[in-house]
Amino acid sequence: MSRQAKALMVLGTTSGAGKSWLTTALCRWYARQGLKVAPFKAQNMSNNARVVPGLQGRMGEIGSAQYFQALAAGRQPEVRMNPVLLKPEADTKSQVVVLGEVHAELNATPWRERSEKLWPHARAALHELLAENDLLLIEGAGSPAEINLHSSDYVNMRTAREARAACLLVTDIDRGGAFAHLYGTHQLLPPEERALIQGFVLNRFRGDARLLSPGPEQLQALTGVPTVATLPMWRGHGLPEEDGVFDDQPTGAGQTIAVVAYPRLSNLDEFQPLRGLPGVRLVWARSPAELQAADWIILPGSKAVAADLAWLREQRLDAAIAAHAAAGRPVLGICGGLQMLGEALLDPHALDGNAPGLGLLPLVTQFEREKLLRPCQARFESELAGPWAALGEVAASGYEIHHGRTAQHPSLATAAVALRDTQGQAIGWQQGSVLGHYVHGLFEQPAVLQALFGASGPSLDQVFDGLADFVDAHFQPGALQALIR
Repeated sequence: MSRQAKALMVLGTTSGAGKSWLTTALCRWYARQGLKVAPFKAQNMSNNARVVPGLQGRMGEIGSAQYFQALAAGRQPEVRMNPVLLKPEADTKSQVVVLGEVHAELNATPWRERSEKLWPHARAALHELLAENDLLLIEGAGSPAEINLHSSDYVNMRTAREARAACLLVTDIDRGGAFAHLYGTHQLLPPEERALIQGFVLNRFRGDARLLSPGPEQLQALTGVPTVATLPMWRGHGLPEEDGVFDDQPTGAGQTIAVVAYPRLSNLDEFQPLRGLPGVRLVWARSPAELQAADWIILPGSKAVAADLAWLREQRLDAAIAAHAAAGRPVLGICGGLQMLGEALLDPHALDGNAPGLGLLPLVTQFEREKLLRPCQARFESELAGPWAALGEVAASGYEIHHGRTAQHPSLATAAVALRDTQGQAIGWQQGSVLGHYVHGLFEQPAVLQALFGASGPSLDQVFDGLADFVDAHFQPGALQALIR
């Protein structure tokens, strides 16, 4: 009989309870104990995705949370760690990514039927990782007690049962009602699933933890489950927000960078390094007034470029962006944002939609059937102008993930190439104060931050170690070791 790893699963009473960051912290904590650790999430729903090694030598994509969890565990991220990724394209429509690749047939399959078709892929990946590691850190999704979905939900308790995982149930006490959330979630589970819950975690607590008593003791008397950790509120831990959770509170002080927050913005985790960066105030803009005071405007990636461009026009943000550029102030477009800055979007395969662009770069984008997924090494050109001159000759790495292919408009003045990959291919262009490029993750590069802002934040390893130190300090002594015995 083959060896199977221990499994520890982090469940939440709600979305946004803190599952992703706690799983990341535990990946680093257990890896520091000398264990071979891997993360796993059977299905993620997020437009925050990273490019990782996939099947048969191809590249694939997984949710950003599992990407960071793998790095925290000291492992190469790969598609089995998040075998199913749902990327919302509209309120009732998602692109289905299976083991890193778009599965067009399943996009239109009804939810419950689709779950039964997806579970075999997730189950196979789960068992492969269990056979190859000492410990599998599994993240749940939403709540395990969604009784209307329980029969078709394979992400939470079906995975827990399959892996024979010890489970932690985390709740956000800052929202209020934490004890009711924990008790209600526990009681709505069938008895055999309740038995897997080994500890409760109170997250984002403000104040003196001694004031919680006798709540944890009464909860344990009712459920038999101890509260193994009370984690203080900690906003500045340095990890991007949990998948699907959008914290749009302004952060920092200094020059204002406004990220346009259209409905289907994607890869927003790449702006995490700007939060708390000295001299930078990061805001999320949905109205012209919010752009007027900005020093920079950023158009981020989008999962629905034509629809988000239409929304941008409906909000009259197009005129505010054009005025900002005309005043010589920086406008940056990343991936979908680059495509919006051009003259036109052409969609011969009905993937995204045709649309006129903002006309701030003399470029045309055509959407192709095949999505381009690749890690990318790039270098900025030496002769950049205006606010982007500091990036001249700066080398950086990141990743590309897009259907669109962008080229110079044949009838307009030529844009200056601003960024090239290692093969010399143009992947970024500049005109005046407007810069657009295809590389996600540039703000995660210390050299880019130093060139633009004269400062950089902590490294990812420092962030991961800080998370591990935090849980080490706030879990009950011996609790983390006991969970995997």
